[in-house]
Amino acid sequence: MAYKVRFKNVLFILLGSAILSFGLVYFNMENNLADGGFTGITLILYFMFLINPAISNLLLNIPLFFIGWKILGKSTFIYTIIGTIGVSIFLEIFQRYPFISIPLHDDMTLAALFAGVFIGVGLGIVFRYGGTTGGVDIIAKLGFKYLGWSMGKTMFMFDALVIATSLIYLNYREAMYTLLAVFIAAKVIDFIQQGAYSAKASHIISDKVPEIADTIMKEMDRGATILKGKGSFSGTDKEVLYCVVGRNELIRLKTLVERIDPHAFVTVNDVQDVIGEGFTLDENKKPLQL
Repeated sequence: MAYKVRFKNVLFILLGSAILSFGLVYFNMENNLADGGFTGITLILYFMFLINPAISNLLLNIPLFFIGWKILGKSTFIYTIIGTIGVSIFLEIFQRYPFISIPLHDDMTLAALFAGVFIGVGLGIVFRYGGTTGGVDIIAKLGFKYLGWSMGKTMFMFDALVIATSLIYLNYREAMYTLLAVFIAAKVIDFIQQGAYSAKASHIISDKVPEIADTIMKEMDRGATILKGKGSFSGTDKEVLYCVVGRNELIRLKTLVERIDPHAFVTVNDVQDVIGEGFTLDENKKPLQL
């Protein structure tokens, strides 16, 4: 079983590396756009000295592998090596064998949009399956372990420094489009990291909690959990119903609760990722085939 999971991770990490590399070659490099992190450094070396990013990506990351392998953990270290090498291989393939032409020089907004989307999707997939592409990820973990710096702050500072350095070859117009691409990439990464199984969670306080729970199970085929609570003002014991439903089921849930108890107190929160029966598992506890 472990072998299958590992093979799946490797497969998706390579897929993410390919998508990332495609975006770098066909949108960043073709339209003179920079990027943050070690990817941004490879682009600086390419635009300033014509050094192949496929080579510089490996040369920059190899020293970090020796420094950071102890803090990454065995599986993450292996996946990081695969992701880094995968990016270099696909960068070389897309540069050497261009199979498509995407002329966007006259529409830099589209170029920045697609650069951000492809890089965001690629990195998001790599991160979601346990890998990294080396570089700033390792530096951030080292900074957190030995200096107490937050990883987010370290990565932001490093990215800002790289993009600022990129002004050596960027004009201000290209720099602004680069910032747009980086912003879009960050949002796409967050979206992928949050998961496909986003939902809504509801806490329901009512005198008719058992009846509401039973109706939810019968009419919506959803489970619910009854929690014990106590009113801060009255001091009386209360039952609180916790239920997670799909976004498209929220109106149905609220209508159902209002029908049974119009005076129920209901709160609704976003749930970014849901794992379990009804979302990723069927009633027999087996993974859903999506």
